[in-house]
Amino acid sequence: MHFEDPLVEEPLQGADAIAARAQLLWAAFPDLRLNPTGPRLTDGRHVSAPAKLLGTHREPLAGLAATNRFLVVHVVFFAELREGRLFRVRAFFDAYGAAVALGVLPKPGTLGGRALLLLRGFGLRPA
Repeated sequence: MHFEDPLVEEPLQGADAIAARAQLLWAAFPDLRLNPTGPRLTDGRHVSAPAKLLGTHREPLAGLAATNRFLVVHVVFFAELREGRLFRVRAFFDAYGAAVALGVLPKPGTLGGRALLLLRGFGLRPA
């Protein structure tokens, strides 16, 4: 089995790697929980499951100091099944939105957001 999400550089291979990733997240977000937001959909070979992750960032994670902000991230898990088991799982979510919620990046449309676009070479845009 392997797992991918927007924040991992390479797919995680095997249960041990996935468990280590989960442990890092639970350390940084000790109250982290996953709530389903709709029905699972399947065609027998693939399955998708919408959910939201909720938790408070209380400990450092990947060099980011604890922000003590509550985070809600809507995510869709898409998995390939083989022999009735999860084979490949991908998580899709708005990484920029999560960074904004944690206070790491500016909200779009704000002065900070426009300054970030300017630095990225997009020029000034009307508000």
